[in-house]
Amino acid sequence: MALVRILVDGYSLLHNWPELAEGRPRHSEAARDALVEMLTHYQDACGKPVTVFFDGRGRRKTKPNNEAGQSVEVLYSSAGQTADDLIERAAHRFQAYGEVLVVTDDFAERDTVSGFGGTTASCGNFIAMIQNALADLQENLNNHNRSERNRFLRSK
Repeated sequence: MALVRILVDGYSLLHNWPELAEGRPRHSEAARDALVEMLTHYQDACGKPVTVFFDGRGRRKTKPNNEAGQSVEVLYSSAGQTADDLIERAAHRFQAYGEVLVVTDDFAERDTVSGFGGTTASCGNFIAMIQNALADLQENLNNHNRSERNRFLRSK
């Protein structure tokens, strides 16, 4: 079954990626923005839709500059809900359309998602997936540019 969406527990991933928005509090707007930007690069590299979930208490007061063109979906939980509640619901609903990957280090969350057939990844593994995908993309770009440069030089 094909992977149809990646669902990310935003704060779980931020707490496991100290190099991202280094020196910023993990629940800060700057850290969330850095994570969304990195997930956008990953989505561009892998082609799979990504939704990142945050608990609502850190919701931004203003809209981000690029919200209209943002390709990564960002969702905040409402009062009385947690990001985990939203992730479980989304994973269950997307299951009818294909495989869903849930990224979190919350063991209870991973057990719940695995219990109804979803796939899970730890934050550490997902960070490695992102870094590998971006490295592969850079290598492909370098190879393409080298090939085009050589083709141009041969045509002279």
